[in-house]
Amino acid sequence: MNTLVETRLGKVQGGTDGEVCFWKGVPYAKPPVGKRRFQKPEPLEKWDGVWDATRFRSMVMQPSGTTFSTVLGEADHSVSEDGLYLNIWSPAADGKKRPVLFWIHGGAYQFGSGSSPWYDGAEFAKNGDVVVVTINYRLNVFGFLHLEDWFGDEFAASGNLGILDQVAALRWVKENISAFGGDPEQITIFGESAGAGSVGVLLSLPETKGLFQRAILQSGSGAILLRSPQTALDIADRILTKAGIRKGDRDRLLSIPAGELLEAAQSVHPGMIFGPVVDGTVLKTHPIKALDNGAAGDIPIIIGVTKDEYNLFTLTDPSWTTAGKEELMDRIEQEIGPVPEKVFPYYLSSGDPSQPVWQKLLRAMTYHIFTRGMLKTADAQIKQGGKVWVYRFDYETPLFDGRLKACHALEIPFVFHNLHQPGVDVFTGTHPKRELISRQMHEAWIAFARTGDPNGDHLPDAWLPFAQKDRPAMVFDTETRAEKHLFDREQELWESKA
Repeated sequence: MNTLVETRLGKVQGGTDGEVCFWKGVPYAKPPVGKRRFQKPEPLEKWDGVWDATRFRSMVMQPSGTTFSTVLGEADHSVSEDGLYLNIWSPAADGKKRPVLFWIHGGAYQFGSGSSPWYDGAEFAKNGDVVVVTINYRLNVFGFLHLEDWFGDEFAASGNLGILDQVAALRWVKENISAFGGDPEQITIFGESAGAGSVGVLLSLPETKGLFQRAILQSGSGAILLRSPQTALDIADRILTKAGIRKGDRDRLLSIPAGELLEAAQSVHPGMIFGPVVDGTVLKTHPIKALDNGAAGDIPIIIGVTKDEYNLFTLTDPSWTTAGKEELMDRIEQEIGPVPEKVFPYYLSSGDPSQPVWQKLLRAMTYHIFTRGMLKTADAQIKQGGKVWVYRFDYETPLFDGRLKACHALEIPFVFHNLHQPGVDVFTGTHPKRELISRQMHEAWIAFARTGDPNGDHLPDAWLPFAQKDRPAMVFDTETRAEKHLFDREQELWESKA
């Protein structure tokens, strides 16, 4: 198979893995270092010779050894500010026009990379005759630190550089993917968690028109981890002060070692403080509001959640699992604000009676952070006449004695059909129906990338669009099924007055 490819910028040498070709560590923008730190991604210039794309390149700067990255099988590669690379898997670089799946990884806009074994695109390429692209984009302080108030208009876009990197990668794919056997007019963007949040933002931006034709949002929406200008400024104030950077001192901002700046951010707040900023420059309005106004009504989407999203976060904060009922309810309201009076009684009285109280009440966190934005996104698209397919992933992992249930990120190896990757069975368990569930999701995503409709013989029921009347959703589980009105009661209670 030919793996020497001619892009618009130069030659790229890839490799093969069985019947699939790959190109790893392909640059899509100039390294954002030196004077390019905290600036928009710059297009590459043509190169002479052949670029070696037989190995992954550095991940972007990020914290190391986080609980999530360990559990989620993150690749163990070096980190660097020079990390704007993408990876491609294709059946062949033969001029054939195949659908393209463009993956944006999650990680709370803090960590992650396109080189994780969970995101290996070989199974998609082999089973679906599609091309898969995974990307790195700037994260944490380097991708989402709002610097305009400290350093002026030159840094007006700094709070959304990670998003602009994604746009730059999409443009590169649009211009070059035909050389790898892909169709630049049939691109589906998809992502999970912060990756799905990124998809939600990209759907809302006018400059992405024509760069993709379909979208899939797994456990996220344009509302997830979104920051107001004031919140973003407060975060920047604390980090820059901790790092010893004075207002207007551009030299220090650009010369401080990357690790030192990242350490300052971690010491100020190790949690999920970064995300896209409604800065009036890159992101002019809330992404879901933009969708409500018709920003992407012509883009069909799949969007969904896992049943017990928030349970994953008890790994980093086990105190959720030991608090009493009243303490939990108080803490949830401290985290997300007032909860309508009928919500807690609903969660306490519904579902499996054998569940501990903390698992029942954490469903409030799952709804507020994940499900709510999903439903608002779906409704905004439907209002514009767009086609939306909604799902919920209900398969439960036995990990940690069943504590996590159908938690955040659990569906990823099912979607990629990567249950065989090292360590995945530790997270998912070894239930005999895992393979069937994986096939159902994997084939649905392939069908959607091909036709804009996820249906086919791979599903036991018809997966109908999330129309206002019956609001049907597909439930992926050991007995996958379609259900009507799956979220109605929960949504009704949350939308009632607090």
